[in-house]
Amino acid sequence: MDDAGAADTAGTGIEAGVYRHFKGNRYEVLGVARHSETEEPHVVYRPIDADGRPGASGLWVRPASMWSEHVERDGYSGPRFAREA
Repeated sequence: MDDAGAADTAGTGIEAGVYRHFKGNRYEVLGVARHSETEEPHVVYRPIDADGRPGASGLWVRPASMWSEHVERDGYSGPRFAREA
């Protein structure tokens, strides 16, 4: 990835690494890409198992705004995804 791509990742506040979804599943963020038509940032990620191995379902993308949003559901109130240490 060139410097422009790195700047886009930093600009969203979303860094590459392992994140846990509020429902408990783990995901590896590979980076942030921009939509070709709108330039909206999207998180590129994949599910991983308990040992950190990639799942069989391939790569996924989600708008960065959804990735970072606050969720209130079934007694839970917090981030949709939280970065693991």
